[in-house]
Amino acid sequence: MRTLICGSIAYDTIMVFGDHFKNHILPDQIHILNVAFLVPDMRREFGGCAGNIAYSLKLLGGDPLIMATVGEDHQPYAYRLEKLRLPQDHIRKIDDSFTAQAFITTDLDDNQITAFHPGAMSFSHHNHVADAHDVGLGIVAPDGRDGMIQHAREFAEAGVPFVFDPGQGLPMFNGDELLEFIRLAEYVATNDYEAKLLQERTGKSVSELSRQVKAFVLTQGAHGSLIFADGKELKIPSVPPAQVVDPTGCGDAYRAGLLYGIANGYDWKITGRLASLLGSIKIAQRGPQNHEFTRDGIAERFAEAFDMALP
Repeated sequence: MRTLICGSIAYDTIMVFGDHFKNHILPDQIHILNVAFLVPDMRREFGGCAGNIAYSLKLLGGDPLIMATVGEDHQPYAYRLEKLRLPQDHIRKIDDSFTAQAFITTDLDDNQITAFHPGAMSFSHHNHVADAHDVGLGIVAPDGRDGMIQHAREFAEAGVPFVFDPGQGLPMFNGDELLEFIRLAEYVATNDYEAKLLQERTGKSVSELSRQVKAFVLTQGAHGSLIFADGKELKIPSVPPAQVVDPTGCGDAYRAGLLYGIANGYDWKITGRLASLLGSIKIAQRGPQNHEFTRDGIAERFAEAFDMALP
């Protein structure tokens, strides 16, 4: 089953400041803040929710199709997608624009100062779900505001079930807009913080919201995740990682597992555990797209972690 992934393509530039921000920012001088940090360690990662989800879904053996907008600086990412054999038919280049990118400076306490430039992502509404063919499942992941609204409506109009994954884009929407997303979607996926914000803006509890969809998935980091489906609450255990290196992209890896499980008709017990395993594998590697595995390797690790077979 082809899975259409509507979301962002982005570059993440990560810089490490070899000291503590608190030693260089004077609290009583914040009103005239003017600081510079020497960052001898820097790396550039391929990111964006659509790229990250498609990367892990492809490794699983799924059939992801990315729908995103990029800028004139997209060529390095295009080379990468070609190498990964990920189709680029619905990745649209926006002239006179940069690909979305985050500039993240981290200190020795793991505090972060981030600047995010949406760039071409703001034009995601130029893409249309109807342009993609033979799609049986979709996801609306963080993207341009107008694009997220439009793609949710287009999935519903086309009769294609989709996951609503608001992520860091959730603050862009008011309560009525969020309720419309949930009304149109078959599935919702959030983390703990996003679930709290979703409840605050809609005035409805997770229990109430879960009754409007086939499944409401709530991740809780090292504490595992909860899946509300069929009137029941299913607790999904976390998988201890080989090492904790970088949480960036763990949620996207988890969602790739969800999409694979849904596309293959797995029950929620299997689907949730597969998603949990992918998040654990990702956190042991730097960057959102540097972890590697094979479908057979995942089956072996799944059996070891949960004492059950992956179909």
